Amino acid sequence: MLDIKFEKTKNPKPIPDENNPLAFGTIFTDHMFIMDYETKKGWHNARVTEYAPLTLDPSAMVFHYGQEMFEGLKAYKAEDGKILLFRPDKNIERANNTNKRICIPQIPKEDFLQAIKAVVAADKGWIPTKPGTSLYIRPFVIATDPYLGVRPSDTYKFIIILSPVGPYYPEGLNPVKIWIEDEYVRAVKGGIGEAKTGGNYVASLASQVKAHDAGYSQVLWLDGVERKYIEEVGAMNIFFKIDGTVVTPMLNGSILPGVTRDSCIALCKNWGLPVEERKISIDEIYEAAQKGTLEEVWGTGTAAVISPVGQLRWKDHIMQINDGGIGELSQKLYDTVTGIQLGKIKDSLNWIEEVE
Repeated sequence: MLDIKFEKTKNPKPIPDENNPLAFGTIFTDHMFIMDYETKKGWHNARVTEYAPLTLDPSAMVFHYGQEMFEGLKAYKAEDGKILLFRPDKNIERANNTNKRICIPQIPKEDFLQAIKAVVAADKGWIPTKPGTSLYIRPFVIATDPYLGVRPSDTYKFIIILSPVGPYYPEGLNPVKIWIEDEYVRAVKGGIGEAKTGGNYVASLASQVKAHDAGYSQVLWLDGVERKYIEEVGAMNIFFKIDGTVVTPMLNGSILPGVTRDSCIALCKNWGLPVEERKISIDEIYEAAQKGTLEEVWGTGTAAVISPVGQLRWKDHIMQINDGGIGELSQKLYDTVTGIQLGKIKDSLNWIEEVE
């Protein structure tokens, strides 16, 4: 168990008015969690301290070789005042899988969860309660060795920051438009596509700009080898309902294993729906759209939860989904996941962790 020191701020910031829209990831709470790592000491010096700029050497390895990982999860305030986390064990598992892939020391899962709970409890007054809002939790690790040379760092900082947020997409639960990328690629099997690290996201920026300029919210990636198989959206995993069957790309080493993805698969199976995790080509999607069997498309992710897709663009082909409206299953998944997260629906799958 961590011995966490608490250094509360002497200059608390004003908590934003919930009646004003909360833009995602723009406001940060009073405190943050920090823990240091040195090869001979391991993880040590855990503390909750004032949210403030970091001081790093210009030669810190994170700036030059990109050795860093990050995660994202949320805290919710239930109607009875309890503070709830949704499946934090899965985020911690994924974080340590990322750490393993990019040679960052593992963080004991009990310490990771204790750190999350400690900083959330310190800033629990920042958790918004208006529908569609939550407290976003961003844990991350950066390599801090002042060294120019390609090797794993010997020192790191593990940091957790918090941000009260509204919907990730300005559209909210209204269907978004997705651009299918056929020029650039995001990742390939054997690379770092299944890791949650910044390199995957910077690789997506050129396509993201192209999509936004054309009026689309996000990019849907095809595989990096044959350029034909669906992978994931820039900030979400992707699902299709084709002729009554729920289909999502199987995890293949280049797709991020999303926590909300896993939750939606479990819920659909519990409801008796046929679910297939497999390779699915863009040609199959286009053919289903042409035949009228492409019934729904939606993305899943911590930030957006469920994001229905109203339109797909592939080359010069425009595929309109469900007349541009939200589908019945997409709505049910959103209502169920958010209902569990907020404590309004019974947690029969033991997904909720309470912050004391």
